[in-house]
Amino acid sequence: MSQGIVTVAYIGAMVLFILALGGLSQPETSRRGNFYGIIGMLMALMATIIGIVYDNYFVLFFGVIIGGGIGLMLAKKVEMTQMPELVAILHSLVGLAAVLVGFANFLGHDTGMVGVDKTIHDIETYLGILIGALTFSGSVVAFLKLSARIGGKPMLLPARHWLNLALLIGSILLGALFVNQSAAGGGTLALIAMTIIAMVFGVHMVMAIGGADMPVVISMLNSYSGWAAAATGFMLNNDLLIVVGALVGSSGAILSYIMCRAMNRKFFSVIAGGFGTSGGEASSGPAGDAGDIIAVEAAEAAEILLDAKEVMIIPGYGMAVAQAQHTVHEITRKLRDKKINVRFGIHPVAGRMPGHMNVLLAEAKVPYDIVFELDEVNDDFPKVDVSLVIGANDIVNPAAQEVPDSPIAGMPVLECWKGKTTIVLKRSMATGYAGVENPLFYKDNTRMLFGDARDSLDAVLKSLD
Repeated sequence: MSQGIVTVAYIGAMVLFILALGGLSQPETSRRGNFYGIIGMLMALMATIIGIVYDNYFVLFFGVIIGGGIGLMLAKKVEMTQMPELVAILHSLVGLAAVLVGFANFLGHDTGMVGVDKTIHDIETYLGILIGALTFSGSVVAFLKLSARIGGKPMLLPARHWLNLALLIGSILLGALFVNQSAAGGGTLALIAMTIIAMVFGVHMVMAIGGADMPVVISMLNSYSGWAAAATGFMLNNDLLIVVGALVGSSGAILSYIMCRAMNRKFFSVIAGGFGTSGGEASSGPAGDAGDIIAVEAAEAAEILLDAKEVMIIPGYGMAVAQAQHTVHEITRKLRDKKINVRFGIHPVAGRMPGHMNVLLAEAKVPYDIVFELDEVNDDFPKVDVSLVIGANDIVNPAAQEVPDSPIAGMPVLECWKGKTTIVLKRSMATGYAGVENPLFYKDNTRMLFGDARDSLDAVLKSLD
């Protein structure tokens, strides 16, 4: 395959990737966007294998078969509730790939470059490994947090900002040392030392982030993985990898910024690794008296829903765990058949990754036109007769507005307590992922329906008949 055909194939793949991002921006076009992305990646792989690779085909196909087989197995096995940790661990693989390519590029290939060209290439290699190592270790920690293998509370070391500054200065000094030594044929030790520092910074950065803020961490690491891929493209002189990495990196950064604004956080605090850790501690005591809790059965909850004219359904991670989205759709359909106006209120960080709830509801075929974002419905709660909160906690927690030193203080929440009645479905009175007690459960207009969300909703659905 000639270089011209490879270039045309790469341009076609770039166009398809841009169309994929455009399609993924709306639920109605997301399937088409995914299709464009698949075709673009297939085109890019075929052009690279046929037109650029000239040796070691056995090793290449062995890797493709192994990697493709693992990907296919994960796609079939992983539940929607495990998507956040799957995304995190896949980000780590992108970072690891950037590190390995960088070292292979430095140790195993004589580029023949001299002077300024050599310096620029060394800087590209150094930055690629640095971003890749940070992404790798940070994503591994995010995976461990999201999969509950380690706790979700932030780890705040003494003088942690000074530690971050020291790591940054150390990386810059090692970068200068590496470029100087590389010109003389050395630099390996400086590169290894920087890699270790970058991995330490990745671990420290994500460990210092509280559980309630992990969805933003996912989008942030997505951005880092894109920049790592772009840096790899510069190392390999591959235009497609540069463009695709820049697309992923910029879109991830924009998403992080949007989510930070939605949560009343500062974007640069994310980069500094101090996100969501203003110093507040999760409340250890109850937010009210146990005697204030009003528990209901499924039949009573169904009766409250049938008496309503306006219903707002607020899904959370508990709905995902219980796989209750299909029952939610059936309840919605029955209520709408009875001329009850039903809407869904989605918080930007509902679930544990951006768009988690939207994907689940789309999977259950909930109509797109009744699914709204927080800022579209928050002012309507005084007119809502019943808010049905399904496995959500932090995103409906009044402490965000009422407790100044709360870890979630200032975070916009769905103000369902302003409506006539709130029905909360939970297994127990346990706190949410942020570890913060919720005063909503003790309010006079709140009714608690305890039990597995799917079992409770099945009972409510049966009572609606």
